[in-house]
Amino acid sequence: MSITVTPFIPNEDYENPAMVTDFYEFSMANSLFLHGYKDTIMVFDMFFRDNPDDLGYAISCGQRKLTKFLLNYHFNEEDLIYLRGKGMSEEFLDYLRTYKWKGTMYALKEGCVAYPQVPMVRIECDMVGAILIETYLLQTMNFQSLIATKATRVSGLSSHSSRKVMEFGTRRAQGMSAGNDGAYAAILGGCIATANCLAEMKYGPEVKAVGTVAHSFIEFFPDELSAFRAYAETYPESVSLLLDTYSVFDSGLPNLLKIDDEMIAKYPNDPNKRVKSARVDSGDLARTYKRLRKALDAAGKSYVNIVASNSLDERKIANMEIYENARFDSYGVGEKLITSASDPVMGGVYKLVAVKNANGEYEPKMKCSDSSFKAIIPGKLMAYRVFDENNQGVCDVIAADDEVIEEGKPLVIYNFDLNVFKRRRTIIPYKVEKLLVPYIVDGKQVIELPSITETKNYIKDQLEHPVWESELRYEMPHVHYVDLTEKVFKVREELYEKLHGGKI
Repeated sequence: MSITVTPFIPNEDYENPAMVTDFYEFSMANSLFLHGYKDTIMVFDMFFRDNPDDLGYAISCGQRKLTKFLLNYHFNEEDLIYLRGKGMSEEFLDYLRTYKWKGTMYALKEGCVAYPQVPMVRIECDMVGAILIETYLLQTMNFQSLIATKATRVSGLSSHSSRKVMEFGTRRAQGMSAGNDGAYAAILGGCIATANCLAEMKYGPEVKAVGTVAHSFIEFFPDELSAFRAYAETYPESVSLLLDTYSVFDSGLPNLLKIDDEMIAKYPNDPNKRVKSARVDSGDLARTYKRLRKALDAAGKSYVNIVASNSLDERKIANMEIYENARFDSYGVGEKLITSASDPVMGGVYKLVAVKNANGEYEPKMKCSDSSFKAIIPGKLMAYRVFDENNQGVCDVIAADDEVIEEGKPLVIYNFDLNVFKRRRTIIPYKVEKLLVPYIVDGKQVIELPSITETKNYIKDQLEHPVWESELRYEMPHVHYVDLTEKVFKVREELYEKLHGGKI
């Protein structure tokens, strides 16, 4: 009997998100499958240990994309041919051929303010579906959360000084998917538009694509005035002129004034057909703004907005606004936003926390480590946020899934921070919110995904109300309390001592 093996042929155009998987996940799953564990239910938590940029908060984002991924999870014949060549067993490949994701996903609401150690996503699934999704889950949640968090600072949401920011970073994003996902996350974090056309095609008008001209358009014409005139003739109701191709004040501004006067003469009864804005993209932006604003106002053209771009981030913008009173009408922010340049990695992790045994009980699992900080919180968990009478978040409490935290009833909790001198305390919650909500149960979607606008407003409302001002500081922000219930604390302590030979 001969066996015909089809060789795998690389295909640069092939895509299946299920194969966005680190190879060790297949190695583990195949081994566990062959040892009879294919139906074993595993529980994994995705969480992070540090806020981006050492902030006092993060924004949880990516749940929409992750939900769609899990609901469409499958393997194609091309995948199986490839995996056969990588040493996977025929039994395992046969299983994957018809595999559908039938697990359960609980997660924070998309846009929920998040804190270190608190689960962002909880996955409960058969062994294969729990292990093989790790890379895609982390890639999605880490990146979108990182960019949404950065955007709240750039857009001014974190400082309650909302400004109009357009996301202009696609050309410097780390690939097409980063450009698209980053545009989406930036809009959630407070941006008003993106330069990315595909993002608008994917997500709709809530992720609006905008833009005018580059310096090359101006350079193409014999002179700047001709370029301005051509653009005004093409788009008379949305004239935005780029002033710094040659010289803002020797050339750009005089030509803008000429074009606007020509439009007034040509359309005397249509005030919508005027120069709407001027953009500057180089030089000392703050000084340029003040001179330009003064000149435009003196010429009777106060209606012309001024737009800034050029390697901007939240600190540069804030410095111009606070120290020089240079408050542009809007900003185009590119690479510093789409790459979160000040802290380009969100270190979210995906850890096994429990395995369901034959009796239907969840056996806690724990990575101990020689570093007590990296010792995870074991067990099937639920997260709660406790609020005071002013509806501000006092702390997050990590409880066992079968525990109930009730308003008005005393609760013993332990601070997760090992540096806190008195870790045990008793609180009486004024208001409690269960943070992890079901998205998928037994393979079926059970939540209506909110619109982009609804999520955007949700983020804005949290930063304006429940989150303490002290958590929003750029420097030395207040550390939000993350606590464990007494039950979870004891399970963690006892399991660490059992597995590692010493108390945490």
